Amino acid sequence: MTEPVADALSDVPVERYLLRQKLTMMVNRYEIVRQDESGKELGLLCFAEQKRMAAKEQVTFYTDSAKTHPLFGFKARKRIDLRSTYDVTDSQGQPIGWFRKQFTASLVNSTWLLGLPDGRELVGRERNAKVAVARRLWDVVPVLGDLPGPFLFHFDFVTPDGAVGLSSTKRAGVKDVYHVALPALADGKPIDWRVGMAMAVALDALQSR
Repeated sequence: MTEPVADALSDVPVERYLLRQKLTMMVNRYEIVRQDESGKELGLLCFAEQKRMAAKEQVTFYTDSAKTHPLFGFKARKRIDLRSTYDVTDSQGQPIGWFRKQFTASLVNSTWLLGLPDGRELVGRERNAKVAVARRLWDVVPVLGDLPGPFLFHFDFVTPDGAVGLSSTKRAGVKDVYHVALPALADGKPIDWRVGMAMAVALDALQSR
């Protein structure tokens, strides 16, 4: 059963995607699947694989198992810098967007800034502020902080006029699965799905950094 995304999307045309993370002993694998309006899967679009202990400053998505055809990816401008901006690039390595974590704001509620090539910026925060606070308390309590938290990550990214441009809802379960929605904005178009899905992957891969 598909979990609902933010209520603000109910009357807006939406592109929907499924993000799956599959873990093995050696590799983290992210898969991006397109969905229709009812949540039916329409097929795998691309995937990325990383060694479990590798740095996450760069993630590249491919369309083929031989990894010879990159589709898009993101990369930190500075290595080993928690405050670095990440550039999202297309198959030719050209920038199509960027994002970075807002560390001061994140002390209360995890906050990200997502930038588009036309200058628009969306601010993303955890949907439930109470859960955000509970997660922080969990992290600082002795013993509990060393255990996986029981909290789900739900994020909404909004434009300055309050329109939701990206919504990521984590499905309850053992595996990490996210429902990602990209609703049309004021110009009648959603943000580039590659930028949206790069941000969705970063919410999983980089959130705890």
